[in-house]
Amino acid sequence: MKLTRYTDYAVRVMIHLGSRDGGLSSIAEIARVYGISQNHLMKVVQNLVRDGYVESVRGRNGGIRLSRPAREISLGKLVRHTEGGFNLVDCSSCMIAPACGLPGILSEATAAFINVLDKYTVEDLLGRRNDLRQLFSLAS
Repeated sequence: MKLTRYTDYAVRVMIHLGSRDGGLSSIAEIARVYGISQNHLMKVVQNLVRDGYVESVRGRNGGIRLSRPAREISLGKLVRHTEGGFNLVDCSSCMIAPACGLPGILSEATAAFINVLDKYTVEDLLGRRNDLRQLFSLAS
């Protein structure tokens, strides 16, 4: 199973913000740290703000931060949100679809994948928070 770049960026944003313990960050800062496009990251962050994962603070000293504690943000829900669907194969036009066992097997495998992610939160990604902060400061 391969996740999209969009999900990758969303998880990176959440890790960065989670390492800040509620402190504000800018999209430009996060893009610079990871070496990714600020324009792509803007779209990801706008979506995360709109759906309540991230909070945006306006003003001269504004920025973004997690909207709630990292321990309350499910990794499985985040991935489901950013992926939008997990159809690994489109069987709708396949002539053997009615008799084929592949769709059921892939559905079971996808459910197992998501069930593992559901066991974790953003907090679990921050196990070495001090090391993350140091790496982020080196990249700035």
